Amino acid sequence: MACFSTRKSAILRKVLISSIVLLVILVPRCYAKCAFEAIFNFGDSNSDTGGFYAAFPSQPSPNGMTYFSKPTGRPTDGRLYIDFLAQALGLPFLSPYLQSIGSDYKHGVNFATSASPAIQPNTSLFVTGVSPFYLAVQVNQMKQFKAKVEEFKSQEQTNLPQPDIFGKALYTIYIGQHDITYDVTAVGAGGVKQYEPQIASEIANAIKELHRLGGRTFLVLNLAPIGCYVAVLTQVSHDSSDIDPSGCMMSFNNAVREYNSVLKETLQQTRQELHHANVIYVDTHSVLLELYQNPTSHGMQHGITACCGHGGGTYNFNPQVFCGNTKEIDGQRVTASACSDPQNYVSWDGIHLTENANKMMAYAILSGSYFDPPFSLNQYCDIQPLVDVIIIIT
Repeated sequence: MACFSTRKSAILRKVLISSIVLLVILVPRCYAKCAFEAIFNFGDSNSDTGGFYAAFPSQPSPNGMTYFSKPTGRPTDGRLYIDFLAQALGLPFLSPYLQSIGSDYKHGVNFATSASPAIQPNTSLFVTGVSPFYLAVQVNQMKQFKAKVEEFKSQEQTNLPQPDIFGKALYTIYIGQHDITYDVTAVGAGGVKQYEPQIASEIANAIKELHRLGGRTFLVLNLAPIGCYVAVLTQVSHDSSDIDPSGCMMSFNNAVREYNSVLKETLQQTRQELHHANVIYVDTHSVLLELYQNPTSHGMQHGITACCGHGGGTYNFNPQVFCGNTKEIDGQRVTASACSDPQNYVSWDGIHLTENANKMMAYAILSGSYFDPPFSLNQYCDIQPLVDVIIIIT
């Protein structure tokens, strides 16, 4: 994707800064009253609060270093956008569906798991790293959850919501990244076009199923500018002419932009079928592209460079050793360690956002400026400030 024009970048910066001022200064610090009494989230690592590592415990430090002081299953140094969204709505952090110990589901469930695609995979986690918890599985888990809520309603289970919660909840969907990146090293950025309609269709089908379960308000996030991920930049063949001034791969970002257009059109059709539902397309792509291309305009210093990685230089990323891991490379034992100032980075590990970038993304969503059609969360909830009170998860 070509660089944003100066005018468009300025508008985005103004919206982000205005959102921060409004949310942090003008909103009274009191417990939120919100029409949305719960959040049900579906997705991949971008919103996984610990589901994958509940199933496959193995996440190393320094993940979680900024906010939780230890790994919690989130692939970042602290909170994800979904954590900030829950905070802003006055709700607790979402417990992963797969986490059996210490979970509280009274105010929602997180079905997202890392490496989850929208489309059913034709391979194994242990062969290619693709999660078995693809979108349709997550929706089936939601069906099972609702069935259990109704089954145990008379037993007053303390960690389950009331049966009427499903019509009072906000449903968030952020998935598709893994579908786009899975075959890209073989087919190239242009080859991903064949998957776009199917990915969007799977998301539309999920919305319809969730609507039948009682869901009425859906926020569907489009895909980030994956051409700015150094994990992609270091593993996908490209010419220097394909790199924009900020270091992002234009052909890949263009492919993502094409998919986002397909998703937007698919959601428009879905909206026409579900007359009594809010199906909102959220353009987080524009927000994140602005952060990657102009980090200094938002108080950060590094765009594409990974905070947690190995190798230094522009990328600080080696695909042979991922964040927190140690491996022998060329006869030397090396560790992918974290920087000391993740708040100055957009990228945490070459794929995922830092907590600071996740917070910026959440501010943009809460502002309502990136919704299509227009939708104001402020009409339904007293949006709470995103304060940095440290919470220790035991």
